[in-house]
Amino acid sequence: MTDSKGSAGSDDLPGAGTSSPEDAADEAERVSSELYDLIGIKGKASETGPGVGECDGKDPEKYFQIFHAWTFTPESADRLDGVMERLRTQLPEHGWKVVEYGRDTSKNNNLSLTADNDEKKYSVKIAHFAKNESPNLNLMLVSGCYRVPDGETVNRF
Repeated sequence: MTDSKGSAGSDDLPGAGTSSPEDAADEAERVSSELYDLIGIKGKASETGPGVGECDGKDPEKYFQIFHAWTFTPESADRLDGVMERLRTQLPEHGWKVVEYGRDTSKNNNLSLTADNDEKKYSVKIAHFAKNESPNLNLMLVSGCYRVPDGETVNRF
């Protein structure tokens, strides 16, 4: 869900259709679950739930986007070796387009990946924090811009 120049900007968020925030949050949890399965190693995901955000430049009573930030911690830290490269290869096989892959500019030089799924209207950024005390993957899933059904307003949670 990046524009043609490759920059993620909420002005350029694709429309994700009409939905209630609750139903859209359920969809975000399904997409996160699919990503969890693609990680492909034993571990534990944090228990955070999706949240509701605004779509820049749109009526906040009628338009919203869903975000879901969560962390995956493997049973054994060395199991994360190679996971990012595997995700880079496997995500496109599941409808995701990898739009960015490489080291970030932090002092730990973490490996990160950004992928868009145009069909599902989601984007995910995955960062591998290999040098943390407890190495993990940090995932941030963000939807396109939803519109609530006529006669409803956005319920933020």
